[in-house]
Amino acid sequence: MTGFVAFVGAGPGDPELLTLKAVDRLRRADVVLFDDLSAGPVLDHVRPGAAVIAVGKRAGRPSPSQREVSTLLVDHARTGARVVRLKAGDPGIFGRLEEEIAALRAAGIGFEIVPGISAGQAAVAAAGIPLTRRLAARRVQFVTGHDVTGTLPAERNMAALADPDAATIVFMPKRTFPALAADLIAHGLPGVTPALFAERVGHPDQRLTRTTIAALAATLAAGMSDATALVVYGPLLPDAA
Repeated sequence: MTGFVAFVGAGPGDPELLTLKAVDRLRRADVVLFDDLSAGPVLDHVRPGAAVIAVGKRAGRPSPSQREVSTLLVDHARTGARVVRLKAGDPGIFGRLEEEIAALRAAGIGFEIVPGISAGQAAVAAAGIPLTRRLAARRVQFVTGHDVTGTLPAERNMAALADPDAATIVFMPKRTFPALAADLIAHGLPGVTPALFAERVGHPDQRLTRTTIAALAATLAAGMSDATALVVYGPLLPDAA
């Protein structure tokens, strides 16, 4: 009998931000494959006796390849197990979901996607900032701060990224935001554009810093911590700067 895989969004780390469906899938799972950023108290919802396997990828640390993770999903599902692939935030936002779905489809294994609250949404909520504002922030865009090489993506739509009417959330930005900010300013976005630097979103040691894109770029260029972080910039509320 072939099993089934649920891709579950763990949210930013706060277990109270899990959806009811996410908790249900964790409680019924036989096997849970989890990322580093989806560990901690979220795993308390996994039933006793289930196999819990760490498959997280962190820059500069030994970690399984994407192919190895996909193989684990297929192998466990083929035993008839109910498998949860627990991903930080929302599974479909920079979570390498496409590769894992492709592996399951090639093996004829069924799956579902249980969405979660992204770290970007949780960060602005914690800061009391809406992502959209009537007549001021006409759209929201989620972008990655680096490509597979760890550098700023070469193909960038600077007209979109420097749009003063868009709220932009940059994931994995710490090493590349100084270069991105320089490009944004060169393409007309004022250096005083409000920015929110959010570290360890959804965790007890969460830290939110209200700043500007120019000031944040200077801070990150001078050094950084190892904490996971993201940047939100654009037409945020006036007191964000």
